[in-house]
Amino acid sequence: MTSEAMASPVRLRQHGGVLVVSIDNPPVNALGAAVRQGLLAAIEQADAQADVRAVLIVGEGKAFIAGADIREFGQAPVPPSLPDVCQRIESCAKPVVAAIHGAALGGGLEVALAAHYRLALPAAQLGLPEVNLGLLPGAGGTQRAPRLMGALAAAELMLSGKPLSAPAALAAGLVDRCVDGTDATSAGLAYAEELLAQGAARRPTRALPIADQSVALPQLDALSADTAKKSRGLFSPLKIVECVRAAVERPFAEGMAIERALFVECLASPQRAGLVHAFFAERETAKIPEAQASTPRAVAQVGVVGGGTMGAGITVAALDAGLSVTMVERDAASIARGQAHVEKVYDGLIAKGRMTPEAKAATMARYTPSTVYADLGTVDLVIEAVFEDLDVKKAVFQELDRVCKPGAVLATNTSYLDIDAIAAATARPQDVIGLHFFSPANIMKLLEIVVPAR
Repeated sequence: MTSEAMASPVRLRQHGGVLVVSIDNPPVNALGAAVRQGLLAAIEQADAQADVRAVLIVGEGKAFIAGADIREFGQAPVPPSLPDVCQRIESCAKPVVAAIHGAALGGGLEVALAAHYRLALPAAQLGLPEVNLGLLPGAGGTQRAPRLMGALAAAELMLSGKPLSAPAALAAGLVDRCVDGTDATSAGLAYAEELLAQGAARRPTRALPIADQSVALPQLDALSADTAKKSRGLFSPLKIVECVRAAVERPFAEGMAIERALFVECLASPQRAGLVHAFFAERETAKIPEAQASTPRAVAQVGVVGGGTMGAGITVAALDAGLSVTMVERDAASIARGQAHVEKVYDGLIAKGRMTPEAKAATMARYTPSTVYADLGTVDLVIEAVFEDLDVKKAVFQELDRVCKPGAVLATNTSYLDIDAIAAATARPQDVIGLHFFSPANIMKLLEIVVPAR
């Protein structure tokens, strides 16, 4: 028999002996104050009800929990804190299961780590991306993740800021089971009932040993030295390694205290303020009136004219975005150099262990070198990256105007030449724009978009 109770934005319903805790805070179930309060109340209720034998935490809509509520950034904290909520979940007297679909990021993954068992659907994405905002996981992520996946793997996950797929999370030990389907509630209920039938006990993550503890410290020493080189003065990456070291060397409670102290340090850092500002600024670009009023053109194939440092960087950026790229140069020797520039980037990633030879081959399969402008006839977007000479660029755009299909976007990477003069060299100035990349184009995320008068 199923009974239901409403507690917006956290909904409770009882299914047999399982209390289903559904987070319904569109669009991504962010961990705002009301959600935190609802989660805490749900666990209190589960402990108080004798007929509740287990708890299932799920997210409604398209995500489990996608992280903190950005509307609370810069606001005075409202209790309960997320660390307190996670502590209460972990201390629940009944087994707690987290059933994950969609995004479980940042604080969302920390909620799942505080549960006693974790199940993920195939499309789930699990990560701790706080480093991208100049922060570190501040609700036990730096202490619980190492107990599930090992210290080195946990530190690398947090330093990357990138999510794991459900199969990868299963292989790493972050989740206990990955099941087919799209209904996290049904899958989670089946798992919770299976655990109850087996007599499975609570399994607090804080009580688990760190699997690689015997080798973790020298590995973390090496990682810290490597991070110091790669992070180029960034504040939070080394603090993340310091927190993971505390997970290895200290009891859980002491590690949590260190995590909290270092989180507060990161929170007060000017770097954190700058990265959060950049985060909001990037979101604002989607609200530019011109962008909202326009109909985007589909882009699947890209052409790049010029195979120098900038042209190669633009090519890599497009390839990394999953696009097909045709690079055009003036002769065989020049296009060979252009391809060598592109391959050098991927060979460097292979040398660093960040790419496999197979992945490089699959990426380069979408790359076509050419010395003939006519090979750009089917591209949706072509980006010119030749020498900064107005007459040279005009000549290039005359050729592009001749060979490119109607509706193709013709872009120049010029940093200072008159884009209206370049556009005037074509019979379709309305299709000409400036896309000013910053070097190295495959690394720098800033792109200046220049719109000509016509």
